[in-house]
Amino acid sequence: MFGALALAAGLATPAVADSSHTAHGRATLTGFASLPAQTYVPGSLPSGALAGPGPVNGVPVPFPGQPVQGFSGVIDNHDGTYNVLSDNGYGNKANSADFLLRVHHIKPDTRTGKVKVLGGFNLSDPDHKVPFALTRSDRVLTGSDFDVESIVRAFDGTYWIGDEFGPFLLHFSRTGKLLQAPIPLEGVKAPENPYLNGGQPNLNSSKGYEGMARGIDGHYLYPLLEGTVAGDTPGDLRMNQFDLRKGRYTGKRFIYRLEAPGNSIGDAISIDDHRFLIIERDNEQGDAAKLKRLYVADTRDRDHDGVMDKTLVADLLDLANPKGLGGFGKTFRFPFQTIEDVTLLDDQTVAVLNDNNFPFSSGRTPGQADNDEFITVRLSQRLHADRRAFL
Repeated sequence: MFGALALAAGLATPAVADSSHTAHGRATLTGFASLPAQTYVPGSLPSGALAGPGPVNGVPVPFPGQPVQGFSGVIDNHDGTYNVLSDNGYGNKANSADFLLRVHHIKPDTRTGKVKVLGGFNLSDPDHKVPFALTRSDRVLTGSDFDVESIVRAFDGTYWIGDEFGPFLLHFSRTGKLLQAPIPLEGVKAPENPYLNGGQPNLNSSKGYEGMARGIDGHYLYPLLEGTVAGDTPGDLRMNQFDLRKGRYTGKRFIYRLEAPGNSIGDAISIDDHRFLIIERDNEQGDAAKLKRLYVADTRDRDHDGVMDKTLVADLLDLANPKGLGGFGKTFRFPFQTIEDVTLLDDQTVAVLNDNNFPFSSGRTPGQADNDEFITVRLSQRLHADRRAFL
């Protein structure tokens, strides 16, 4: 997701991290596949009526169906397929009422360079768990109801999804049915929060739960805010701990410090009891993009500065590409504005996907709507991840 509203005041002096060099060397592109931007769910309802005048990056507006786009969270099914979460649609609450929130089932093939869409399921609230008004009378959820940006699958097979309008945690069945009322984060409210009641938000728009990791033991979630809460040091992001057994926040939290306050995180996954793999990015695309990185962040804070220790493990703008995968040169760049999906494939290989913000982003080719790209990246050294990180 892209875009934000600035908070009026209340932020302390920014602190800037310095983690610009990889600890072990250059990472390598080992796989590439792409899904065309204009891919729609078969037989789906038209959408984009409020997305603005078109064409946008060569795409006529509105769209003939529900686009398979905006991948903001990924789950490895360990059979060559993945579940990917689409975000709220077209960038904000006001223009996304006709975008149905959905988890897609995809199969990338790095041999052919193509991605197949195998199916998926919409998110819905048939049992009226949401206490505030929804957009549709059939209670299929839309991008005007929630901005879903992160997803994990619990050991019981249900899904936990992080939202940015609250921010809320949302608990869904295996088939996408909401199982309980949205769970708010006490003391933090975005401008779109339905319980704001004229109060002052303390978190910018589109800065909620962009990343969320499942703890190694399966007992906890670790949702990570994309933006700084008012009053915190600019560039410092809260990672909260949520107890799945008790169904509530524990009060424990960690701080992830961005390289610069204007950056954002894109996703977070667990490596072991203390370490997380986190995407950090700037807000640029194409040639203007300067920072798209994967960091290992360690909660043990060995330098005692109050924030997670960071180690750069991959520069996504400088991947070795010795085989010229994707038709690109010896150096591969992943130059997208929003890169919001990462998952472990083995102890030295990760899969990364972009959120293409269809049809607005054009990081690969100016004036052309970005495709959904799936890449595999081999790190220069092993992560020494806990085996449970691959479950």
